[in-house]
Amino acid sequence: METESEPYVRLASLRQLHQVVGELNTARSLADTLQTVADGVVTGLGYELACVNLVRPDGDLVVAAFAGSAAAEALITGRVGSRESWERRLGMGHNWGSLRFIPHNEGWTLIEDDVPQWHTEGPEPRFEDEWHPLDRLYAPMHTSGATGGELLGVISVDRPRNGRHPGAWGREALQMYASQAAIAISNARLRANMQRALVRLEREQQALRASEESFRQAFEYAPSGMAIAEMGGDHHGRILRSNDALCRLLGRPSAAMRRYSFSDLVHPEDIGTLLRTSAEGGRAELRLGRRDNTYLWVSLRNSVVADTADGPRFLLTHVEDIEERKRRELHLAHRASHDSLTGLPNSAELRTRLSARLCRRPPGPQENADVLDAAYATPPAYETPDGFGHHDAYDSNGHGGSYPGASLPDGFEAFDHHVHTVAPEGDTDDGTKGLAVLFCDLDGFKSINDRFGHHTGDAVLIEVARRLTNGVRDGDTVARLGGDEFVVLADGLGRADAADLAVRLRNAIIPPIRVDGRAVRVGASFGIGWAHCGMTAEEVLQSADQRMYIEKRSRAKQHRRAG
Repeated sequence: METESEPYVRLASLRQLHQVVGELNTARSLADTLQTVADGVVTGLGYELACVNLVRPDGDLVVAAFAGSAAAEALITGRVGSRESWERRLGMGHNWGSLRFIPHNEGWTLIEDDVPQWHTEGPEPRFEDEWHPLDRLYAPMHTSGATGGELLGVISVDRPRNGRHPGAWGREALQMYASQAAIAISNARLRANMQRALVRLEREQQALRASEESFRQAFEYAPSGMAIAEMGGDHHGRILRSNDALCRLLGRPSAAMRRYSFSDLVHPEDIGTLLRTSAEGGRAELRLGRRDNTYLWVSLRNSVVADTADGPRFLLTHVEDIEERKRRELHLAHRASHDSLTGLPNSAELRTRLSARLCRRPPGPQENADVLDAAYATPPAYETPDGFGHHDAYDSNGHGGSYPGASLPDGFEAFDHHVHTVAPEGDTDDGTKGLAVLFCDLDGFKSINDRFGHHTGDAVLIEVARRLTNGVRDGDTVARLGGDEFVVLADGLGRADAADLAVRLRNAIIPPIRVDGRAVRVGASFGIGWAHCGMTAEEVLQSADQRMYIEKRSRAKQHRRAG
């Protein structure tokens, strides 16, 4: 590369070195940079062959670029040498600064390793520094530009054009070039990584924009209602955005919806259900208010959309109209508990309502009641897990229990906490108000069925049911047991009140009933029973039924049948 006695040659070589180093940083890609490194060795440093071995992610080195011989390039480009073999080569031979030179007479031990090579046999050198075909010269490249950095790759050179081992200047030039090549390769890798990151970021942004657009379209054009509501804070549940389907469902414009939270729209009875659903996510069935002040049954499903940094941010709410399904459910429930002909509660529903008023323990004698009242009069307050003091002896379900320090007299036990149903005593009105059970059986109904057919009989039953319903108070129960038997439950009546009610209902039934232009008449017999705790529903109904038959037998046939 140089003649030591001719400084002007060194200057020319320095210019060449400067030129090839400048070209290293003009390459656009990593592959171009690697090839430029190999080409610069040949064009600027005076070697006929140059090879760039690049460290792969797994640590082995691959022949990434070659310059000077198309045949050798085709032979070894892309071939891999193990990291172990390369470390062995870089650890032997002669240290020329950061370079490693292995003479031909020392490299015979490397013939069997897996490092790709192109060396051929040749004659012995004729003078001391003559280059031999089996001489090996390596210029390691490190990430920091010095040997202390991580190994980036190795430049292999062969066949100096002057046929001699490089002198001090040539060695220094190759070291400088390897250092600059390492910087260029690192920069090229950084640019490649940045380009890949930019491409990946752009793809992610495109995917995000596509996802946002898909969500927007799915939100706006969903066939069922959807809303985005605030999560947490002072405005928890406030609607931020609603789609057209939800606005149509509730009859409210989008601008108006933003003035509400779901708690403003929900039916008062369903507010607890809404709060649980909003706090925990999940599904609930509740009623939402429409603009016309009606309520609509909906299935409301909340999804909590969370930010990994700041926690929950908002609720994505899906609202589905289930009014028709609820109507069917209510209809089926009504059919199961009501008579299909008259629409009155049926026998099962009557027994359910009656049983709900009764408990198994009858009210005790007055003296026992006084003892119990004293035992429970002012129990000591005690602290419960909710932080409030309690003074009762019943649990949250209304069942009897004990509290610290409470004691009952011998022979008593706690009983259900409710107002006992009591009945008037004796045959006279003693002022006691109770639950009267009026058992009604129609007189003369069978003859109407036999003479005019079931169609007329059904019409009579429907009209009797209407007259009975109109004759009682709101809150009283009129039920059909079956056939021509009806039962009335009327609470808060004394004996005289119950007798007056029976007379009024009988008088309401007696007037003629017109069916298909024909007037028919039926009479009615009433038996009055009284419900009180300690009785079952069946016992109460049997008692009223027996009194009805006693009343029926006690009246002459012509008085029992009105027409």
